[in-house]
Amino acid sequence: METKTKFFTYGEETQSRLALHDGPAFGPVTLAYETYGKLNENKDNAILVFHALTGSQHLTGFNPEISSVGEKWTEECRTGWWNDFVGPGKMVDTDRFFVVCANYFGGCYGSTGPASINPETGNEYGGDFPHICFSDIVDSQLPLFSKLGIETFHAAIGSSLGGMLAMNLATRHPKKVRRIIPIACGIEATTLTRTHILEQILAVENDPNFCNGHYYNGPAPLRGLALARMISHKTFVSLHAMEARMTEKCEQEQDEFSWYKIKSPLESYILHQGRKFVRRFDANSYLYLSSAWTKYHLLRDCGKTRYDEVFAGCKHQDYLVFSIDSDVCFYPDEQEYIVKQIRASGLPVEYITVHSDKGHDSFLLEPDLYSEAIKRMLEK
Repeated sequence: METKTKFFTYGEETQSRLALHDGPAFGPVTLAYETYGKLNENKDNAILVFHALTGSQHLTGFNPEISSVGEKWTEECRTGWWNDFVGPGKMVDTDRFFVVCANYFGGCYGSTGPASINPETGNEYGGDFPHICFSDIVDSQLPLFSKLGIETFHAAIGSSLGGMLAMNLATRHPKKVRRIIPIACGIEATTLTRTHILEQILAVENDPNFCNGHYYNGPAPLRGLALARMISHKTFVSLHAMEARMTEKCEQEQDEFSWYKIKSPLESYILHQGRKFVRRFDANSYLYLSSAWTKYHLLRDCGKTRYDEVFAGCKHQDYLVFSIDSDVCFYPDEQEYIVKQIRASGLPVEYITVHSDKGHDSFLLEPDLYSEAIKRMLEK
């Protein structure tokens, strides 16, 4: 099934600009998005999916190119990142549901971000792009929902960073969604997460090509971005999966090192992940989205001091929370904490632990482990 990315722009007039939580109103804003299935007459069969940190709006099917994205739309991007989960007769059945997925404000797959042209200067925003938070990303999508004619989503689903955005939408705009399915995520950025992200931000900042984010007319900070990805990648896969993906070949095709020499398949595998990533993602987008993650705390996002206050307007909602037992990006303790707060607030919640040797990446690779419970929730 071939799909096409669509584009929606708003904020060209001052009164319709995006109100940022830590800065002046911003506009214009373009969102790249894809839809699948048909919105029914009652407009109550819509499902919203939030993608992960470096994901895109391309959820399922085959999208050969996005002209505004150019070479960063690599072969890896062309098949939908949840292709085995979403489609006719699949877990999220597009014969029954109208599914929406948008690239994030601040991203690099067609939505307005640091690589976009600033209409006031005629150059890329670069380091002048505003600092954003998760609430800005969620709020940036509200005009799109109105344009599509959706007042309330049947469900919102998100994995990893996307799960945090689903929780933000559900609690800050509770009337917008009835069922919430967060997978392998948290409701606060942990100390370990903030440490990992700081290391990644520092890796990019210290690349001599970074130039405070204004690198688009010169060499990009590819070494810094590759190192950032290498730091993060070890949290996405389990050790078993990492070992299974290794080969006996030890590569050192480029000059990342001068004194040190690659000695093992493990080192070669991690280096390959960094090299591969820089072909499909923008360093500034990586920094802006990662920085937003460090600030994430659902209490602060909602302007509350207790979680029962956060969930006070959510009494009509149902929650289905997934953990992955081998996850070291979002440890199961984080999902247990989510469930504890939801239950203490008197809301219905089902909690499922997925047993997998794939680590955090299980939510991308193993539809059979999630399908039955998600179908059951969507059919409620």
